Amino acid sequence: MTEKKMTKREFINRILGYAHEEDKEFLLHELELLDKKNSAERKPTQKQIENAGFKTDIVAHMEVGTQYACADIVKGVPSIAAAGLTAQRVAQMLKQLTDEGKIVKSEDKRKTFYSLA
Repeated sequence: MTEKKMTKREFINRILGYAHEEDKEFLLHELELLDKKNSAERKPTQKQIENAGFKTDIVAHMEVGTQYACADIVKGVPSIAAAGLTAQRVAQMLKQLTDEGKIVKSEDKRKTFYSLA
C-alpha cells in the first residue's frame, strides 16, 4: 500500500506541539503564509481562457437531439479543427462541459457520445 505524503500544513501542525516558544512564533507565521497563499484570488491562465472559447464553440455547434462522438467535434467545430486540437484535449473540455451540466454524456457499445442537456 502507498502511504499518503504529508503536506506542509500537516507537518507544521504536528511539530507545533513539540516546538520551543521561540520556534512556535516562526511556525505560526508559516501557517499564516500558507493561509494567505491558498486564499489568493487567481486569474485564469491563458489556456483556460482559450479553452472557454472552444467550449462555447462546442455548445454552439451542437444541435438538440443529435449525439456527437469526440472525433465528430474535433473535425466538425471549425475553430477546433483550425487550431489542430487533439482528441484528448477536446475530451477534457467535453468532461468539463458535462460537469457543468451543459451537455450530457452517454455510452453505446463502448463508444461515448455527447449531446446537449
